[in-house]
Amino acid sequence: MNNLLILPLFIPLATAIILLIFRQRRLQKVINLIGSLFLFLISLIVLKEVYFEGIQVLRLGTWPPPFAITFAVDMISALMLSVSGFVAFNISIYSIASMDEERLKFGFYPLLNMLLMGVNGAFLTADLFNLYVWFEVMLMSSFVLMALGGQRQQIEGAVKYLTLNFIASIIFLSATGIIYGKTGTLNMADLAYRLGNDFQTELIRTSAVLLLIAFGIKAAVFPLYFWLPASYHTPPVAVSAIFGGLLTKVGVYALIRTFTLIFRMDIGFIQPILYVIAGLTMVSGVLGAASQFNFRRILSFHIISQIGYMILGLAIYTPLAIAGAVFYIFHHIIVKTNLFLVSGIVRHIQGSEQLKDLGGLYRQYPLLALLFLIPAFSLGGIPPLSGFFAKFIVIKSAMFSEDYLMVLIALIVGVLTLYSMTKIWSEVFWKKEKSPLLSRPLIPFSMWIPVILMALATIGIGLFAGTLVQLSEIAAEQLMNPSHYIEAVLWEK
Repeated sequence: MNNLLILPLFIPLATAIILLIFRQRRLQKVINLIGSLFLFLISLIVLKEVYFEGIQVLRLGTWPPPFAITFAVDMISALMLSVSGFVAFNISIYSIASMDEERLKFGFYPLLNMLLMGVNGAFLTADLFNLYVWFEVMLMSSFVLMALGGQRQQIEGAVKYLTLNFIASIIFLSATGIIYGKTGTLNMADLAYRLGNDFQTELIRTSAVLLLIAFGIKAAVFPLYFWLPASYHTPPVAVSAIFGGLLTKVGVYALIRTFTLIFRMDIGFIQPILYVIAGLTMVSGVLGAASQFNFRRILSFHIISQIGYMILGLAIYTPLAIAGAVFYIFHHIIVKTNLFLVSGIVRHIQGSEQLKDLGGLYRQYPLLALLFLIPAFSLGGIPPLSGFFAKFIVIKSAMFSEDYLMVLIALIVGVLTLYSMTKIWSEVFWKKEKSPLLSRPLIPFSMWIPVILMALATIGIGLFAGTLVQLSEIAAEQLMNPSHYIEAVLWEK
């Protein structure tokens, strides 16, 4: 079964190569859809295997650990693979009708699959340098996807996106060099094994701070987030949706992985910093969203505020808090992707994303209004949707840790999140339309399907939250007690 771990990388790579060979537009859509379906199914099989058999490890070549290129999947990795596969499948359906011919001509689908390969590689790798490599694969693919089309607004957003993420990559590589110079290894399990009681050295603490900055930029935490709202609203909606749903969560995943595995014994040094970052990220993101009047820019700022809840779970650093962070990541990927897709349907109908130019959609498209309310209420934490349980677990863990200021901030940010969602509802759906449409534009079936599937997933997670809570608790137990991960990766040691 361990050989299956290569498939989340091989499937998007093979799909991208096949897409470069067969350039006919309709055929490309079919090939990409089949590839994304296989990717989703394989990710579910990997999740099932991890649940029943424990941590899975694959070493490439005949080199012994820690020298071999190693892939390792524990529960958090398996959950991230499964939700990214689900998102990829839905984006593939949505793009059938939403992606224009010009972008298809210049390689949208191959680039999308290379991006997915980079995302999955980051979730799979057990090596710090290879994590850097997969981040670079993501960066190259995402930059071209963002700039694809060549519009002035896109190029401006893409340059800001590339510049800040390139700086993050330099910092990441510098930290990697320091760690390798100190330890002679970059295998994450081997680093955890070797460092043991050696976390007090200045070089190791320096590398920890550098990685916090690098991953913080990629996760869009305060004060390193300003590239995100300047860029995520500029590309086509299908691109914005997968960026908003997945890319920042890879940065959060990297933070959780490194600070529960490599630097786990020195969490007291970094914990106060994480608390400050979490609180300011929540507040600055939600205030930014409240001040905006562009549909996708509001959603972009809300990515930032919700990242704050995930960082708060890491900062509290208890099994319940880590489980809450894992649950929150999983829920937010689905909800945020869905909200971006809804914004694309709104733009398809009325040709604008400015709230002042929109209106009347509740009467014309009541199903669309309902499909907006489901992820919007979930983002705000309304029961019984998935967002309620995500916020509840994180806030409950803060209460148990007596972090009452963070509890207050989290609750206030939740209320302000509802305010922003209410503003969108009022302006886009409830008020009378500014310029009545002569006819109701037909929404393609392929744009409805993913929005409905993701809304059902949000409801399902809420109604059957116990299942995801159980998986999140398993992930938290493995993260808080990494001896099983270390043993699985270094079993020959």
